[in-house]
Amino acid sequence: MSAESSNLSNIEHRAVIKYFVKKGKTPKEIFEDMVSVLQESAPSYTMVKKWARSFQQERESYEDDPRPGRLVTIVTEENVRKIEKFVLADQKIKLWQIAEELQISKK
Repeated sequence: MSAESSNLSNIEHRAVIKYFVKKGKTPKEIFEDMVSVLQESAPSYTMVKKWARSFQQERESYEDDPRPGRLVTIVTEENVRKIEKFVLADQKIKLWQIAEELQISKK
């Protein structure tokens, strides 16, 4: 397998892990097999263990679970126009000033 073709996405890694779990392999065996084929692009042993455990518990999805927290809603057309207006008016405007003016977090 060439180096280019061995760069799998996280979803593809998880599919391989799920396949091996279905075949009855242990996380250690799965990890060693993936490292032998994928080398540096293989997932970490910790990740293999985590996903193998999930698939052993009948998980079907390869996708990450949604993370709790507030959705990012500050990137709006209106805010972009306002920021552009601020910067054009004063190129030395500070980030905290923009955040304060728009009542948004600096992060």
